[in-house]
Amino acid sequence: MIWTILKWVIAPLIIIAAVLALAGKDTFHVEIEIPAPPKKVWNVLMDTAAYPDWNPVFVKVDGEYQAGGKVKNTVQPPTGDPLLIDAKVLTLEPNRELRQAGGMTGLLTFDHQWLLEPIDGGTRVIQHEVDKGLFMWFWNSDWIIPAYTRTSEALREAVLNQ
Repeated sequence: MIWTILKWVIAPLIIIAAVLALAGKDTFHVEIEIPAPPKKVWNVLMDTAAYPDWNPVFVKVDGEYQAGGKVKNTVQPPTGDPLLIDAKVLTLEPNRELRQAGGMTGLLTFDHQWLLEPIDGGTRVIQHEVDKGLFMWFWNSDWIIPAYTRTSEALREAVLNQ
């Protein structure tokens, strides 16, 4: 009898959690134009040792960006302590794309891209990220777009000051 009751209580809760995990999704997109060629922008992005000097959000990267490699990003939210985020480099196409992803499937995952597009007079730099999972229903991600905007502006300054 107890198993029957539990089956009718627990099974719907599991189904609801699964649906919420699958439906929890947010997309963040920021673009900026930098009056420099993609190679120059790329060189700044790849110099992870210099991130503490210019990057207000990704304040530290342990490891090197290599396709299939892993890095540990230290992310500084606007309030609170820095977050340590493990990521796997999914794509590394020089002067074009850096894509890294991580998280815990079902709870919270991220897929973050830096895309560099050559344009007249420079480079369009795009940060595009998709976050998914159950945690998205409870997490206030309002700080992400302003943070990525600050990062893109700081990248422009770092490139122009080289």
